[in-house]
Amino acid sequence: MGVNNMHATDGTGIWGGGFIGGLVAGIAMGLVLHFGANLVELLGGLIPGTGVAVAVGWTVHLSLSVVFGLLFAAVASRPMVQEQVATFTDYVIGGLLFGAVLGLFAGGLLFPVAMQGAGIATFPLPFLPVPGVAGELLSALVFALGHLVYGLVLGAVFATINGVTPVGLHKRVPLVR
Repeated sequence: MGVNNMHATDGTGIWGGGFIGGLVAGIAMGLVLHFGANLVELLGGLIPGTGVAVAVGWTVHLSLSVVFGLLFAAVASRPMVQEQVATFTDYVIGGLLFGAVLGLFAGGLLFPVAMQGAGIATFPLPFLPVPGVAGELLSALVFALGHLVYGLVLGAVFATINGVTPVGLHKRVPLVR
């Protein structure tokens, strides 16, 4: 069905794509989380002993983004996956699916465990932009949107680093092959 599009057989493109893709996607997602509902600040508050800290939140978020970018690279480079992935759009869709699954995993397991470890029993948290149930709903929506943005950007950057570009791009940009 698909064609093996991984041009970097030595792994440089695969791992570089996972690292850079994870970092760029983490920045994009972090901006959504930060400006959408102060959720990057929340990540900082989940680290014991740090209090509520935006810088700590960004550090934790970007570190996790790179780790999950490398996980995406490991999954995307598997022969079974490569048989199904042929185009830039395939990588973007794969990234979106990865982001959605990651959001469910993070929201359903990682986040509650981190909240328990930090001694935070429930929402609302004082730095959410809207109090009560509305704040919880806003946070959940921003969290979900952020993970979809992460996946979209991750898939696009990973594909591009590995030489898979959008259809027709090589016609508009002569240096892209």
